[in-house]
Amino acid sequence: MEKLQIGRASFTWLKGGVNFLDGGAMFGVVPKALWSKKYPHNEKNQIELRTDPILLQIDGKNFLIDSGMGNGKLTEKQIRNFGVLEQSSIDASLAELGLTVKDIDAVLMTHLHFDHACGLTKKENDSYTSVFPNATIYTCSVEWNEMRNPNIRSVNTYWKENWEPIQDQVQTFDNELEIVKGLRMIHTGGHSDGHSILVFEDGDDCFIHMADLMPTHAHQNKLWALAYDDYPVTSVHEKEKWMDFGYKKHAWYTFYHDAYYRAIQFNENGEKVSEVKRKRYEYKTS
Repeated sequence: MEKLQIGRASFTWLKGGVNFLDGGAMFGVVPKALWSKKYPHNEKNQIELRTDPILLQIDGKNFLIDSGMGNGKLTEKQIRNFGVLEQSSIDASLAELGLTVKDIDAVLMTHLHFDHACGLTKKENDSYTSVFPNATIYTCSVEWNEMRNPNIRSVNTYWKENWEPIQDQVQTFDNELEIVKGLRMIHTGGHSDGHSILVFEDGDDCFIHMADLMPTHAHQNKLWALAYDDYPVTSVHEKEKWMDFGYKKHAWYTFYHDAYYRAIQFNENGEKVSEVKRKRYEYKTS
């Protein structure tokens, strides 16, 4: 498991699953001739995407950024359609660190799409239960409302089995919430109406978790938005704001979906100055 230290914040990337999605959908209106130079694709035009929660440890607290693909919750049709080749193994990842799911103090949900929220619950007999029984689950109030009342478009990604068992653990915020000193969850919208990012400032040290505003390193261009975005113009404006903010601080940008990089630090010109690469494994997609 890859690790990174940024000021008081310690990162460890857990194994939350992998799927392969259409490259065109992940890069929206960007021509393949451009995006394919930035991110590899297979013969089906699919790109590899991780769904790896990040264990974030600050001041003796164990936080999890998003929850992974889950395990045993997807139908055969969903596995095929979403290109899922590996599901979560969070228990095993935490065990390697001497932890269990009961040691997680809070789960910081950037949004509640299935590929981020399936790991919150697990199936036991004929019902679902919470995976992280002692955790407070933080998410934006806008996102939480849509999760429980999806529209004709979002009903395919907001599933009741991902929220009903954990509703008593959820704590929402409107615009911004400080989790611990220096660590903020900030509502941005864009990818979803309630999408949020994480920003941490500790002296000269800074990281920004852009979640699905910049799901991979190849989405660094401020104009490159996903076809999956509900509000792509908002995504572009928010990305511009937080990339400019981070560049000035030489911030690290961390990734949940990227199959090649765990984190990248950029300078004031947006040039890469440091990186944490992911250990690569090969998957057969046929």
